[in-house]
Amino acid sequence: QVQLEEFGGGFAQAGGSLGVSCVVSGRTDRSYDMAWFRQAPGKEREFVSAITWNGGRTHYSDSVKGRFTISRDNAKNTVYLKMDTLKPEDTAVYHCAARYAMASVTDYGYEYWGQGTQVTVSS
Repeated sequence: QVQLEEFGGGFAQAGGSLGVSCVVSGRTDRSYDMAWFRQAPGKEREFVSAITWNGGRTHYSDSVKGRFTISRDNAKNTVYLKMDTLKPEDTAVYHCAARYAMASVTDYGYEYWGQGTQVTVSS
């Protein structure tokens, strides 16, 4: 079992930047692919980005590609999401997710979830 806790987020104006991070605890002796999802009020949860266990491959949704950057520091058991050129439609609760390492980076199969952190972008 792993536990995930998100940090960061907050408020930004359109065009600005924010960062969120996620600390993994528990069974950190295993290798985990990590991902970020988000959910806006009244909308379904949406995949944002994923990174393989060793950081070698990343994957982004079309809506954030070129604006967001996912990274990880396995020595700190932490995954990051840097969000630039923010838009009001990026407003959502951002959730960190983990799964046991797989052969490819995808947007499905995540078993462990954090509680989320709010990101609000004003126009």
